Amino acid sequence: MNALAATNRNFRQAARILGLDSKLEKSLLIPFREIKVECTIPKDDGTLVSYVGFRVQHDNARGPMKGGIRYHPEVDLDEVNALAQLMTWKTAVADIPYGGAKGGIGCIPKELSLSELERLTRVFTQKIHDLIGINTDVPAPDMGTNAQTMAWILDEYSKFHGHSPAVVTGKPVDLGGSLGREAATGRGVVYAAEALLNEQGKQIKDLTFAIQGFGNVGSWVAKLIHEIGGKVVAVSDITGAIKNQNGLDIPALLSHKEATGNLIDFGGGDVMNTDELLTHDCDVLIPCALGGVLNRENADHVKAKFIVEAANHPTDPDADEILSKKGVLILPDIYANAGGVTVSYFEWVQNIQGFMWDEEKVNRELKKYMTKAFGNLKSMCQSHSCNLRMGAFTLGVNRVARATQLRGWEA
Repeated sequence: MNALAATNRNFRQAARILGLDSKLEKSLLIPFREIKVECTIPKDDGTLVSYVGFRVQHDNARGPMKGGIRYHPEVDLDEVNALAQLMTWKTAVADIPYGGAKGGIGCIPKELSLSELERLTRVFTQKIHDLIGINTDVPAPDMGTNAQTMAWILDEYSKFHGHSPAVVTGKPVDLGGSLGREAATGRGVVYAAEALLNEQGKQIKDLTFAIQGFGNVGSWVAKLIHEIGGKVVAVSDITGAIKNQNGLDIPALLSHKEATGNLIDFGGGDVMNTDELLTHDCDVLIPCALGGVLNRENADHVKAKFIVEAANHPTDPDADEILSKKGVLILPDIYANAGGVTVSYFEWVQNIQGFMWDEEKVNRELKKYMTKAFGNLKSMCQSHSCNLRMGAFTLGVNRVARATQLRGWEA
């Protein structure tokens, strides 16, 4: 099941649990605006090439729309739509004053030079600059984009609208980026896992973890779990997978990955098949890579008792059912990986105030937001007697529905 169908299915189930009016339910699903632009740029060799860019702005009932821009060959309108909708519920779950958006350009960033990426980003910004803005839609980095991409968007946007640091988040610190943003999604995942485990009477330091994906999110999750005293027993990324039942030396693994660009020839662990990581023997499984990795084929073989969804949509609905029957507790993506957008919100707030926070304050506020959101999610689970995923969806959908009704949506 693709991401859009799965998100719609979760939304409909939440709407049913909440008893939403059918007209309101329908209007909440329809995106506010879908933008498609052609971005034509000269390549370094002088040839012209054209790429398709998208921005889907889903809902602005609770505030400006917020969401990443990804550069990836598989960017299509369906996927961007699903992710924009997911951002609407995610910002509502975290209780930050935003709606959802998402964008992307269908390209292979590895095959473009730095100057080609810059030209592409600037052309894309020129095409959408009058549709984004501090109080309208605030982009951020996503797959295939980074702080440098945000710096180019900020610069191009500012040519039209004057200096506007709050128009994007995830910027370099020298241009008004927030301290702690780099680690925010990973740190939020760890705070979320802590909240769930504490509620179950367990602690990170007593448990074993398997982490799929060792990019920005996965590597921070591993580093922070290791610092707390948890045992990371298996890690994988696109280059391969390694395991060590006594726990991997994460700082050494990070330096190895930094130096060689891959995981496999690391001395402190044994190579394993990447597909086996998801079914590896551990207490907590944390998928941090792509969507749809847990499906009906492998769900039955998962040995973890807890799954913390750091990736977007890693568990498809079939796997969800199988895992629930097995008694596996799944902490859903729309809550578990909300640390990134929460610290993006802090960055936006700091830019608007023109007053920057120290990293300690950023992390303290993040922990406060993640812990409070878990409490709210749990109380939805109790009042509607549903699982954690539906607890999160009913929490998010209910907040957006209330804001929509209060604003007068039928007029």
